[in-house]
Parts: sequence; structure tokens; C-alpha cells
Amino acid sequence: MNTLSLEKSTLSERVTKLLRQHILSGAWPAGAQLKQEELAARFDISLGSLREALRTLQADGLVTIAPNRGAQVSDLSADEAGEIFDIRAFLELGALGLAWPRLTEPDLAEAESLIRRMDEAEDTARWSGLNREFHETLYRPAGRPKLLGLIANLHDNVGRYLRLYLDTMNFQAESQSEHRALVEAGRRNDLPAAENILRNHLSHARRQLVQYLLRRDTQ
Repeated sequence: MNTLSLEKSTLSERVTKLLRQHILSGAWPAGAQLKQEELAARFDISLGSLREALRTLQADGLVTIAPNRGAQVSDLSADEAGEIFDIRAFLELGALGLAWPRLTEPDLAEAESLIRRMDEAEDTARWSGLNREFHETLYRPAGRPKLLGLIANLHDNVGRYLRLYLDTMNFQAESQSEHRALVEAGRRNDLPAAENILRNHLSHARRQLVQYLLRRDTQ
């Protein structure tokens, strides 16, 4: 790869990261139009680099690009949310099974530390980020970066909606209890118990989000 191509790739990656942060933080809500000329001027980048970033976000499910309508932040239906969680359960249970033989006490200690930091988190965005780190800590020993990348993309797609109701429901307290149970199962080296806890954990989150989206869509 020549220097010009590398610089272009690096710029596109930086723009993609910046746009992703705006979407996941809620600064650009679902359905928001992404006016390409305005964004290119705002971030002082070429339209080509911006469009490349938008195509990446489209592949990740965060942006929708349609003829004559341009780009907008993608929305999520209750059916789509349910399907994403079904896929997440399949992938994350697989990742946990692959990681389990390589899971070490330092991994479990790191997961435990993240639980304590979640207990102390003062806002839902911070809690959600730590929650993602917690799960990544348990799956990382699998040594499957592409698998973890797929899980991360699916997490991003539903994570921005989960944060909308974390403050109004008891989801965090129940989730933390399940997190602690996962670590305890790790210390007992009890994979069947851990798989059952994770399956229930994701099923609970799925149910909560689907119910939220159904209520939203009928208001």
C-alpha cells in the first residue's frame, strides 16, 4: 500500500470512529438525516472520505443509505432487536465456550473489577461502556478477533437503545447480579452454569428492549 492510500485509509477510519461516537452517544438519534455536504465541511474532510465512512457504518447497521433520500441514522424495530439478540446469544455462547479453557484468574479479576466500576458509574453511557468491556473480558481469551468484532457491532446496534431506559427500570441491578454469577461460575470452572447464566442474561435484555420498542412504536 502506498503512502497516499494509507493516509486516505487512516482518515476514513478516524472519520468512521467520530461518526460512530456521535450515533452511539445519542447525539444523532435514530432517523436523523446525515447531510453529507454539511458533515464534510464540519469535519473538514472530502466527500469521498465521508462517503467511505458512511458505507462502513451502513455495513455495521448504524446508517441507512437510500437513493434520493441520502444517509440517515438507522432505526431499530422490535423484530430487528429480537433478531439481533438471537444472533448475539448464538455468537456469545460460542465465544464463551471457546474462551473458557483459556480463562485465567487475572481475566476473572479484571471482570470483577469492571463490575465494581459499573456499581460506581454515575451515568448510563459510562455503565453501558463498562458492561461491554466486561463481556469482552470473558470472550477475549477465545482468540477470535473477527468473532469479537461481530459481537461488538451487534452490541452497538442495540446498546444505544438500551441506554434509553436503563435509568427507568431495574435492569442494571439484575444485570449486575448476573455478571457476578458469571464470575463465580468461572471460579468454579462450571461452564454449563455459565452458559445458562449468559443465556438468561441475554434473554432478559432482549425482552426488556423488545418491550420498550413496542411501547415506543405504539405511542
